Amino acid sequence: MSAPTQRPKVTEREARQVAEAAREQTWRKPSFAKELFLGRFRLDLIHPHPLPSEEEVRRGEAFLAKLRAFCETEIDGRRIEREARIPDEVVTGLKELGALGMKIDPKYGGLGLTQVYYNRALALVGSASPAIGALLSAHQSIGVPQPLKIFGTQEQKDAFLPRLARTDISAFLLTEPDVGSDPARLATTAVPDGDDYVVDGVKLWTTNGVVADLLVVMARVPRSEGHKGGITAFVVEADSPGITVEHRNAFMGLRGLENGVTRFHGVRVPAANRIGPEGAGLKIALTTLNTGRLSLPAMCVGAGKWSLKIAREWAAVREQWGKPVARHEAVGTKISFIAATTFALEAVVDLSSQMADEDRNDIRIEAALAKLYGSEMGCLIADELVQIRGGRGYETADSLAARGERAVPAEQLLRDLRINRIFEGSTEIMHLLIAREAVDAHLTVAGDIIDPDKSLGDKARAGARAGGFYARWLPKLVAGQGQVPGAYREFGALAPHLRYVERTSRKLARSTFYAMSRWQGRMELKQAFLGRIVDIGAELFAMSAACVRAELLRSTGEHGKEAYALADAFCRQSRLRVEELFGRLWSNTDDVDRRVVDAVLAGRFAWLEAGVVDASDDGPWIADAAPGPSTTENVHRKIP
Repeated sequence: MSAPTQRPKVTEREARQVAEAAREQTWRKPSFAKELFLGRFRLDLIHPHPLPSEEEVRRGEAFLAKLRAFCETEIDGRRIEREARIPDEVVTGLKELGALGMKIDPKYGGLGLTQVYYNRALALVGSASPAIGALLSAHQSIGVPQPLKIFGTQEQKDAFLPRLARTDISAFLLTEPDVGSDPARLATTAVPDGDDYVVDGVKLWTTNGVVADLLVVMARVPRSEGHKGGITAFVVEADSPGITVEHRNAFMGLRGLENGVTRFHGVRVPAANRIGPEGAGLKIALTTLNTGRLSLPAMCVGAGKWSLKIAREWAAVREQWGKPVARHEAVGTKISFIAATTFALEAVVDLSSQMADEDRNDIRIEAALAKLYGSEMGCLIADELVQIRGGRGYETADSLAARGERAVPAEQLLRDLRINRIFEGSTEIMHLLIAREAVDAHLTVAGDIIDPDKSLGDKARAGARAGGFYARWLPKLVAGQGQVPGAYREFGALAPHLRYVERTSRKLARSTFYAMSRWQGRMELKQAFLGRIVDIGAELFAMSAACVRAELLRSTGEHGKEAYALADAFCRQSRLRVEELFGRLWSNTDDVDRRVVDAVLAGRFAWLEAGVVDASDDGPWIADAAPGPSTTENVHRKIP
């Protein structure tokens, strides 16, 4: 049996090495976003816009029609918000509809939907209840089905996928009370014992964990004779002896979320349930998230569509000073932002999803950008909707209904969307993740130069490689199609925006190169700078996607004129944000902020905290997660 273990002590460098080892090291397929960060605007990779097959459309639209009918008749979002729980009968209905198996192959009992239609389904059901959207997403995007699809054995697929397609809910367990985006410190262990592993540890924020039937658990296997060890992924039956759901967490939003704290004590897991080899757990998790991250921006698209509908209807009937509030410029600009940004978000998600379906491109950066941009812009859209609604935006839907007005849950939307900036990689972590991928080409040829552990010989060879790479690359950043007046003319009125993207991508690459030359090994510490670089890239990607989608709609006769107007508005708004970000690359308060932080942590500003009462209690900042038997009631519940 396993013995209690202490949390691994790791240095910052060791933690980075663990993360680096887990990421996919090579680029076997082209990537539009990767090229964009290198100053190469590869429009050919996304235009003409890829499209699903007729059969994929037929199956997808048929399911959406059934799902819409279910959402309209069976889902009471206000009840879920009020009771903080999704009714069992709703979950049962979703199972019968096949919603648990949207992405699972039909040969295992699933629906076999494409990523495009899976995301549209999430946007639809998420508009009825964000908590249900989160349940289905956590089950299929990061839960057991996706890692099994990519890394599972045939025996594992045969055993688990039919259950997951129709009856069993799954959850993904990585985070621990003292481990978030730094998995090198993972404390949960899986000790080999005969034909089993014995798992001990505590997992936090286990979305779906309170009701799950099957779990993906990340645990550290100790290195020993015959065992490579390392962080490893396992499929675990949720009702295994020794598993206790100790607490169901409550949040500011997503109140129906079945999220909890799960303790493992002497839990025996068959070796046959290990996914992939020992030590491959983080790589499996990151690969799963490459497309799994698209579910969050998909639901942000749904939120944007609903926000636009409410803003349009409300602002047209609410009058102030003799005219509808929509006609007042201060409100009108907010409506324009919501409409244009929703169009762009849908363009980004649909384009990324279709590229994932075709599997011709490496979309790890595109999916990450979609998650980053969707979560940030989704929150801004919800905040603007609340502002447009005024006091009614701050009032709950039930309160509005109780006094005879339309029950519009705008404040709930704001609360529900806020978690997206934290879920599945916080904005700050996404900045670092994307930045690492964006500078991969530079580190590949010149990384040894700034690596303190490399020998002089290694540095000399890296210098030679870098010299050759930059001699070929840098001259290409001087001029391009963006400076040719007639370039991209097939896009008509949108051509100037694509020329801007091309020019700006080269400027972005030059700025990155200059920063690397200036800061070298200290570049990784310039997180604020890297965040702005990534945000510029996200805007350029969104502009590209918006233009390509508008041209697709024009060529198919589906609201082409209106799509062009929205794409033009979005690009004009985006260009202003890009120019501001470029200005802040070199003119900012980063150094001042660093000094203030040092002073705050040293207590030199503690006097500023006087005059208030601290409403929090004196409990520990981080709960004790020492391994051992549970001392609380098991709040796990199985949905029949």
